[in-house]
Amino acid sequence: MRFRTLNRRHVLAGGAALACLVKLARPAHATPEAMAAAIKEATGAAAVRDGRVKIDIPPIAENGNAVPLTVTVESPMTAGNHVKSIFVFSERNPAPDVVRFHLGPRAGKPVVSTRIRLASTQTIVAIAALSDGTFWRDQAKILVTLGACVEGE
Repeated sequence: MRFRTLNRRHVLAGGAALACLVKLARPAHATPEAMAAAIKEATGAAAVRDGRVKIDIPPIAENGNAVPLTVTVESPMTAGNHVKSIFVFSERNPAPDVVRFHLGPRAGKPVVSTRIRLASTQTIVAIAALSDGTFWRDQAKILVTLGACVEGE
């Protein structure tokens, strides 16, 4: 019986093969169920009502690398009545929890803007946590023709 001696080349090739297998075994994107679980974690399973939140995102994104997103919440932003947090979730990105903004009564207007990466056509959900303990939401469907954030994730 003949045994092979492991050399540096064999170890490196085996490590590269193992890395490829790990990459293939992991899902490429989140699922609607994963998004629902992330929302439940953010809200503590509290009831989330429709309204008071408005998502402004283009209906079609030719490139998912930098999609403009603005979330506006109806709130007077006083010490007793203000937006505490704004959460944005995606249905099909590698991670469903896209961004979290934390605000206070001194924030002025409850409006946040950013650019996000989107992997594919999906639904985006924005949830606002208010100081009275209520949660409000809006959602928007966006068609992405050239996906992003799939490589290297």
